[in-house]
Amino acid sequence: MSIEIKPVQSRKELRTFIHLPSTIHAGEPNFLPPIYADEWKFFDPAKNASFGSCETTLAIAWDDNKPVGRIMGIIHKTYNQLHNELNARFGYLDCYNNAEISSALISYIEKWSLSFGMKKIVGPYGFSDKDVQGLLVEGFEHMPILDSACNPPYLVDLLTRQGYTKEIDCMIYRFPLTDELPQLYYRILQRSNHRNEYQVLEFTTKKQLKPYIGPVLKLMNETYNELYGFVPMTDKEIDEFVSRYLPILDPRFVKIVVKEEKVIAFIVGLPNFTKGIQKSGGYLFPFGIFQILWAQKHTRQLDLMLGAVKREYQGLGLEVAMGLKIVESARKAKMEFIEVHLILETNSRMQAEMERLNLPVHKRFRVFHKMLV
Repeated sequence: MSIEIKPVQSRKELRTFIHLPSTIHAGEPNFLPPIYADEWKFFDPAKNASFGSCETTLAIAWDDNKPVGRIMGIIHKTYNQLHNELNARFGYLDCYNNAEISSALISYIEKWSLSFGMKKIVGPYGFSDKDVQGLLVEGFEHMPILDSACNPPYLVDLLTRQGYTKEIDCMIYRFPLTDELPQLYYRILQRSNHRNEYQVLEFTTKKQLKPYIGPVLKLMNETYNELYGFVPMTDKEIDEFVSRYLPILDPRFVKIVVKEEKVIAFIVGLPNFTKGIQKSGGYLFPFGIFQILWAQKHTRQLDLMLGAVKREYQGLGLEVAMGLKIVESARKAKMEFIEVHLILETNSRMQAEMERLNLPVHKRFRVFHKMLV
């Protein structure tokens, strides 16, 4: 093989970059294609405000005019300034099972990172923790979910051969709704119910929900700032996030706690629509949107995507109140499982809750790092 790495410089090459994983993993039962309409927006600097805070490069590996791999490099200037770091990130790494291809892609990003004076590289990681992060290292047999990696095992092996080691892990847990919740939760709920100043809001329509999405994301900015890799969203990024996710939200599975009409806690779940995306091949039109909606309507799994409690109200039972409400809604919708999305191993409060529920790790994802100098 004679591998050549070329930066993406045209719309045609960007199309190749976006669609390449579906070619590489064609026929793999647990491959989840992206929703391509979202991918075109994500990789467009005119439509994704995150590009404004970063140096970026997109590159494709070519072998005799055939695309055989891809990678993205990111230097998040805002994050580095906030944390006093000189870190680069790589993401969206994919290739055939060939060490020469992976080595060429990773070497390209390392040299690119060094050209900006970076001392360390981490990944896979996007602009923030809201993007796909890490490689799947445990739970390959399980169905993938939206916004999580679905790589084959060989990609982990190819990366570690290049000298990359663990930076941090995050996990997904799965809770069978046939299981009974610990009685402790109900006692906590009874105590929190005595505090009449808090109100758990539930919704039946997106119109009811829409005014709260902005305050929810601002609360996320406030409470997530100590999490690994998190970068606070600008107002423009919040608007983009709302436009991306509001259409697929099911109001039944959003619970918000308010005090004096101010949002102080929230939890967001999505009915799993993995099978709909797989059947649609990632295309919304002409029929993909109906396949996705059908999958959302008939799924038996709810995916918990986001949640937070304002710091001064943590420990008062608000998480339990929202959790019991969402379990109640999921059971009413005839769901059988709740999958809890990407909990960092350093998130001791959430890890303790998973242990209390006696839940084993369902999937494990790993972010890797390598020192460049």
